[in-house]
Formats: sequence, C-alpha cells, structure tokens
Amino acid sequence: MPGAKHSHQTVCVTGAGGYIGSALVKALARERPGTLVLLDSCEYGLFEIQRYMQAAHPEVYCEPALGSVGDDRLLDSLFTRFHPDAIFHAAAFKHVALAERNPFAAISNNVLGTYALCQAALRHGVAKLVFVSTDKAAYPQSVMGVSKRIAELLALSFSSAAFRVNAVRLGNVIGSTGSVIPLILEQAEKGETISVTHPEATRYFLSLDQTISAILAAGSCDCEGQVLLPEFGEPVRIAELAAFLAGGSPIRFTGLRPGEKLREDLIGPDEEPMGIADGPLTVLNTRKLSRDDRENAVQRFSICIERRDMASLIESLLWLVPEYQPSKLIEESAALGATIGAAIGTTLAR
Repeated sequence: MPGAKHSHQTVCVTGAGGYIGSALVKALARERPGTLVLLDSCEYGLFEIQRYMQAAHPEVYCEPALGSVGDDRLLDSLFTRFHPDAIFHAAAFKHVALAERNPFAAISNNVLGTYALCQAALRHGVAKLVFVSTDKAAYPQSVMGVSKRIAELLALSFSSAAFRVNAVRLGNVIGSTGSVIPLILEQAEKGETISVTHPEATRYFLSLDQTISAILAAGSCDCEGQVLLPEFGEPVRIAELAAFLAGGSPIRFTGLRPGEKLREDLIGPDEEPMGIADGPLTVLNTRKLSRDDRENAVQRFSICIERRDMASLIESLLWLVPEYQPSKLIEESAALGATIGAAIGTTLAR
C-alpha cells in the first residue's frame, strides 16, 4: 500500500485480541507494516487474531505475546527484540459494573498497566503511543471512568517531541463485546423483556469503522500530549434504541447501576477545545501532570492496592481527579474496609 503510514514499521497493539484491538490490527495489516507485535492477556482472543492474520495477511510477520501490559520483564523482552516504532494501547478493563466491584483490579490494570507500558516505551525509544480512552473519563462517576482519566493523565505526562503521546477519547462502539446493542439484540432474539437502565439515559455512539479511523488519525496527527475527540453525532436515548432494535418486545427499566451515568460527557472541567486535527479530531487542551505528581500518584496507588485500602484509594483518586464522584457502592466498600481494619487493629493490640 503506497504511502501507508506504518509501511515497513514495527507496531505494537495492546489488547490486540479485543473487539477494538483486533479491528485495529486488521486495519494496520492493510498498511503493510514490517512487524505487528500483538499483546493480550486473553489467550482465546490472541489466538483468534493470530489465526486471522496467518490466513489473511501471511506477508505480515506477527508476534503474539500472551501477557499483561503491567509485566515489565515481558515488555522489556518484546521491545528489545522488536524495537516498535509505534504503540496503540487498547488494553483495558472496560466494563463499568465489574470495575465498580473490583476497583483494585481496575486501577492496577488500567492505571498501573498504562504507566508500565509508557515507562517501557520511553526506555526503548518508541517514537509514539496512542492511548485509547473513553468518554467515561470526563466527569467520571465510575471506577472504570476515573481509571481511564488517570491513565490519560499519566500517559500524556510522558509526551515529548521525541516520544509523542496522545489519547483518543471514544464513545460507545457499536457492536463491541458486552455493550448495550448486542445485549438488546440477544434479549430480543430470546424473546425476553429488554432491560434498559433509565428512560432518559443517553450515550454517544461510534461505528467500528469510525473508531478505527479515529485511532489511526490520532497516531498520525501533528500534535503531542493532548486528548483528541472524534466527530460524534447527537447522543442517542437508549430506550428509543431498544424500542427500535427489539421490534416491539416489552422494555423494563432497571435503574442505573453503581457507577453508571445518565448522560456521558465528552470534555472535562479542566479542558477546552483548541483546534481541529486531521481525522477530523478535536484537540483538547488538557491538564498536564508534573513528573513528581505522576510518580507520587503511582506510588500511592501501588500502596493502596497492596494494602487493599479502599479509603486511601478514594482519597488518591480524588487527589488527581477532584471531579470524580464515587458511587455509593464504592463509598460503602471504603467504610466497610475501615471498620474491618479497625477491628483487626483492636484485636492485634490485645
């Protein structure tokens, strides 16, 4: 493909076996890169994208790497062998309800994993990294959302002329695994009542093609250290979408789950649009973390996770993202943890 932006380059895709990651790998393969390093912690997803690549693009060398973005030794081994020119970081825990019930895992994977990946990329002279984020990072009310906002801040703090880092903030991707549209269609096919959280709940949607175009554009745009927004249409009411897709099936409103928002935001309180990049992408001027704040944050999160200290974790999240609104579930978890901790301390003191 003449003029392809990644022709003959080595490109690493994290989360390569996921819905977005695998589509991104297929798009990159059409640009005829020299090598694709495919990193994923899900064995089946990695197997499937490797199998596809062997059949559809045997001319592109692929290295399937089974493991976590937080594994420093694995990253050093891969980057020493393959010297990637670019990284597209799509690996994340993305389900709001699960992350709300597993906050330490979400912060460890989404925040500390992103930090480890950026550190490794910096050590090995990678030229650019694109962090795949979400609209849930703006005014977050969920652990998943705040973890992605903090991951944005950490990743962008590494950006420089030599190591260009940008974050692309997506909405709901139509058809993505476990998302609302496949769930509605599954319930309709089974003849079940369609579950919708709230009659006024709305979401921003992107097609898979729009998503991949936005990610690739973020890797090519002439800026660094910024959050980038693709073009979104008007937000869609989920109740109307369910009525259209379900073909007359009854709808039951279940109420918002912990961490879920009635309406998503695209731009946070410390951000403002500052222009348009090719894609087209809106460039947001966003807050920058100092190196000291970045390292302090990582240390704080590491200690909270090691000690399973929910109260301190909330404090650390709010220190970095003061607009974060913890759910009642998270607040109750912190209170319970403090009660248990006090009881253990009393017992040990006897």
